[in-house]
Amino acid sequence: MEKVKLALVGCGNVAQVVHLPILQKMTDVEIVAVIDPDRRKAKAIAERFGVPASFTSLSDLLSSPLADEIHAIDICTPTDTHRPLAIEAIQAGKDVLIEKPIARTAKEAREIVESARKYDRKVMIGMNSRFRPDVIMLKTFIEKNEIGKIYYIKSGWLKQQSGVQAWQQSQVKSGGGVILDLGIVMLDMALWVMNYPNVLTVSAETYKQFTKSVEDSAAVFVRLEGGITFTTEVSWTFQREGDFFYCNVFGDDGAAFINPLKVMKRVHGNLINLTPAKAQTPVGLYKKSYENELRHFINSVKGIVPLVSTAEEAARRMTVVEAIYQSAAKGKEIALKKA
Repeated sequence: MEKVKLALVGCGNVAQVVHLPILQKMTDVEIVAVIDPDRRKAKAIAERFGVPASFTSLSDLLSSPLADEIHAIDICTPTDTHRPLAIEAIQAGKDVLIEKPIARTAKEAREIVESARKYDRKVMIGMNSRFRPDVIMLKTFIEKNEIGKIYYIKSGWLKQQSGVQAWQQSQVKSGGGVILDLGIVMLDMALWVMNYPNVLTVSAETYKQFTKSVEDSAAVFVRLEGGITFTTEVSWTFQREGDFFYCNVFGDDGAAFINPLKVMKRVHGNLINLTPAKAQTPVGLYKKSYENELRHFINSVKGIVPLVSTAEEAARRMTVVEAIYQSAAKGKEIALKKA
C-alpha cells in the first residue's frame, strides 16, 4: 500500500499533543477519521487537524462506508476500553496500535492476543521509551558487551501528579495506579535492553499518600535470570521539584546511564568515557521516541519491518505486573513460572 489509512480513537491529551501531530506529518499516512464519545470534541479535533470525518464510537465508524478504506486503528483511550476496542478493530480486519498499557489485567491482554492470532492482525503496544535514541544506544552498548556482564539495573520515574488524568486514579478504569502508568514502562525498557531474561521473583511495596483507589508510589525489586537484579521507584507524589526519569545499568566492566546518556568503560584499570558527543534534550528525546514508534507501526502495517512491542510481549509483562501487585498485597516475594 502507498498510504496507510488510519482512524484514531480517543481525542485526549496524548492524541492531540503526540499522535495526531506526528501522524499528520507522515506523507504515507492518511488520517481518515477521529473518534471520541464527546461529539463536540471529536468534531473540533477533526477540524483542527484537517481530518475529514468524526464519530462518537468505533462501531459507528466500522458500520460506515469508510470502514473498508481503513487499514489500522490507533487506540488512545482509558485502559478499561482497550480490550473491547482492540478486539472490535481486530475482528473488523484492522491492525491496531494501543497506547500502554495493553489492558487492565493479564487476562484481558491474553484475550487481545488470542483475537489477533485468530484474525491474523498486527497489534503493537505503545512503549515509546524503547524508541528513545538514548535507550536504543544503551541497548547497542550492552549488546556489544562494552560494559561487560550486566548484574544490576537501577531505574525510576518520578512524575508530578498534575500530569495524571482523573481516570488513572480509578481502579475500575485504569486497573492500577503508578505501576501501570510508569512502572510498566521501566520494566519493559529494562527487559528489552537485556533481550528479555526470564523474571524469577518480584517484591514490591506500594503507597497511597494522596490517592484512595490506586497506588501513587511504589518501590519494586526484581530478580532476573542470569544473576541480574532490577529495581525501580515510581511515583506521582514524591515530594521533589520537577519530573525525574533515569536508568542506570552496571556491568563488571563499566556502567551506562540514561537521562542524560553516559557510558563508562573500565580499560586497564581506568574508567574511560565512551559517551557519544551528540546529545539531545529531554524534550527532543521524548518527541523522537514517539516519532520513531509511530513510524515503526506504520512501516509494520505496510509490511516493511517486522512488528516489535507486540501484544504477546505486553501480555507477558502484565503477568509480571500482577505478581508485583500480589507481592505488595501479601507483603512477600512472589516467584514466577518460567516463560
